[in-house]
Amino acid sequence: MQLFQRDRIAEVVAIDEAALEAVEQGFAALGSGTVVQPPILSMAIEESNGEVDVKTAHIRGNERFAIKVSPGFFDNPKIGLPSLNGLMMVFSAKTGLVDAVLFDEGYLTMVRTALAGAIAAKHLSRKDSRRVAILGAGEQATKQLEALQLVRDIGVVDVWARRHDAADTWAIPQRARGLEVNVHDRISDACRQADIIITTTPSQTPILAAEDLLEGVHVTAMGSDSPEKRELDESVLTRADVFVCDTRAQSESNGELKAFAGRTVPFEVVELGSVIANGQQVRRSATDITVCDLTGTGVQDTAIASFALGRLEKA
Repeated sequence: MQLFQRDRIAEVVAIDEAALEAVEQGFAALGSGTVVQPPILSMAIEESNGEVDVKTAHIRGNERFAIKVSPGFFDNPKIGLPSLNGLMMVFSAKTGLVDAVLFDEGYLTMVRTALAGAIAAKHLSRKDSRRVAILGAGEQATKQLEALQLVRDIGVVDVWARRHDAADTWAIPQRARGLEVNVHDRISDACRQADIIITTTPSQTPILAAEDLLEGVHVTAMGSDSPEKRELDESVLTRADVFVCDTRAQSESNGELKAFAGRTVPFEVVELGSVIANGQQVRRSATDITVCDLTGTGVQDTAIASFALGRLEKA
């Protein structure tokens, strides 16, 4: 059994084309029906403002599968500790023995989450998309932009955050990378000329409405990954010409389809893995509005953990 720490993992795994392909293949396997993926195991630790999620999946035919344990303790920054942590355990799919423990402290989750956003944009946004609006100014906002640039030639970024100073600070390194970055006080202004909108907040109430959407825009919603969170107003979902999610069940329990709890969803729901596996062209015209709700799946964790361990063993 091998043990790898975050620093070593980060040396061999980055947001790059190879990692994107690995995660995309995981989505394709899910869409083709060759994945065993149980529901997320989630536990709240309310007295510490914490939660723990456990995700796993097995891609049939693969030599390995992963189980990820991901704690989030959201008061930690007050005592100088990170909010998110965790590790991935990689098992042999032939014997069940532990091949490795990747003590990545959430690094691989950050990478695969960013890459999932890029994969959604690759398959749903217009190929000529050049301008992105990012709502939120945390680590995932940065990584979503980095991953998006693997699939779209982004030149202009519009950013909004609840704290203007946080958005100002976030913009500095992006400008240093040669991007034009505009900081906005209102979401409507940030989205006014966007080809792509990415929401990366922990909001528990909707922040994006249909009136903020231009014709032809693509929206990737990343922040809603638990029963308490929501970023999209119901009007965004009903206005969209195409609604895609990583899994319908998770979108209904943890994602944006919670808006229709107890009601019939009044539009077709397509899963991203199916789009990839079947080569579907769900965007029918340049004026279509597409929305993708990503809650994070166990197959993404197995895909990135297997990719990482393969890189580590070759290094």
